[in-house]
Amino acid sequence: MSPKEDWSNLNKQIGSGKRVLTLVVLIAALSVVALIASHRLSWPASAAQADSGDRKPLYWYDAMNPQHHYDKPGKAPDGMDLVPMYAQQKVANAPAAAASAPRTVLYWYDPMHPKYTSDKPGVAPDCGMTLAPKYADDQSSEQVAAGAVAIAADKQVLAGVRTAVVERRALVREIRTTAQIVADESRIAHVHVKTAGFIEHVYVDYIGQLVKKGQPLFTQYSPDLVSTEEEYLIAKRGNATLASAPFAEISQGAQSLLESTRQRMKLWDISDEQIKELDETRKITRDVTFYSPVTGFVTDRKAFPQTSITPDTELYTVSDMSSVWANADIYEYEVPFVRLGQRVSFTLSYYPGKSYSGVISFIYPTVDPQTRTVKVRVQLANPGFVLKPNMFADAQLRVDYGAQILVPQEAVLDSGTDQLVYVVRPGGVFEPRKVTMGPVIDGNAAVLSGLKAGETIVVSGNFLVDSESRLKGQPQH
Repeated sequence: MSPKEDWSNLNKQIGSGKRVLTLVVLIAALSVVALIASHRLSWPASAAQADSGDRKPLYWYDAMNPQHHYDKPGKAPDGMDLVPMYAQQKVANAPAAAASAPRTVLYWYDPMHPKYTSDKPGVAPDCGMTLAPKYADDQSSEQVAAGAVAIAADKQVLAGVRTAVVERRALVREIRTTAQIVADESRIAHVHVKTAGFIEHVYVDYIGQLVKKGQPLFTQYSPDLVSTEEEYLIAKRGNATLASAPFAEISQGAQSLLESTRQRMKLWDISDEQIKELDETRKITRDVTFYSPVTGFVTDRKAFPQTSITPDTELYTVSDMSSVWANADIYEYEVPFVRLGQRVSFTLSYYPGKSYSGVISFIYPTVDPQTRTVKVRVQLANPGFVLKPNMFADAQLRVDYGAQILVPQEAVLDSGTDQLVYVVRPGGVFEPRKVTMGPVIDGNAAVLSGLKAGETIVVSGNFLVDSESRLKGQPQH
């Protein structure tokens, strides 16, 4: 075969192949068109409308409270954007929708002020917020107890709600204050004489000296005392002479004169020992010695030799320091917790590591107008005289209230007239409970009535729980 014939045969074969390929492509295209046409014929009309973009919401609802429906877009009372509900979604959620479909609106209320209600939708006159509907099924489901509110677990987490169990524990208050050491006024002696005269000798001659009871203080020359001693000796001699007189009246008169003279010397602080010495020696003593009436420290002295004195002259002041007072300053709001006989402990910076204790013996009846404190007197033993007047000390006293129902102070909502806590009930229900409060100590409040040990209450996030209760239209305070 010539080259020319070969080329002719090749052209024929190529032409035949093109026709076959074109026919195959055409058949495949027709099959695809037919498949698409048959599939479009099977689509429902509603899907076609959705595909065309013509989706009309049935209503708008609050994502946080889906049972609240609105007829136009906007914002829910909690600030969330309203979400549209389409027919396809309603069909997909048919069981839930069927359960809430027939809903009856009881009234509309202001979410910010639930006490304001209206019989038709609109806008609140005070804050301008859109009135929210109150449904009949909402009210029936929420009335577990007066003012109770049910909050879902996820919303509790978002609100930061934290709970705790109510306990009965010992409650103790500690009062810390300052105190000043002073002399025990009931143990202070003031030394006077009862006759005018002159001081001859002084045995205790400086302030601060420790004297014992019965120790000589000074001697005094008194003309009155000398004349009384003379009268006593005369009466004594007369009594000895007239004791055997035949007439009883005479002997009794002499005896009475002697006794009256002796009694006068005693009233002038002449001791029995001095009178006995006068009886034995029968000599008049020109100077009479006076002795300390108590054991203590001399805190004041006006007795000097050769000084003229009268009964109104205070010669010595002697203070017994074996027991002292500590005057503690208690703020007026703490006074109700202080009582007589309560033990108080003291520490002084001068004696580190040592403490002293005593009991409250007196509560002063007045308040210091500058410091607003009341002085409380504590009796303290003072062995070794280490506690000295005008020292300052730190005082601490404990007030024991016994076992009390205790809750964290933050768990109580105080409106000024009422105190409220939220008690946790099964099913995420929070019930408001009015309580009577006692003392608040270290962040714990004693509850006198309204709660029992073992109940669970809200201790954190209670303001949000209270707000939710108000939004439900059941404010409690």
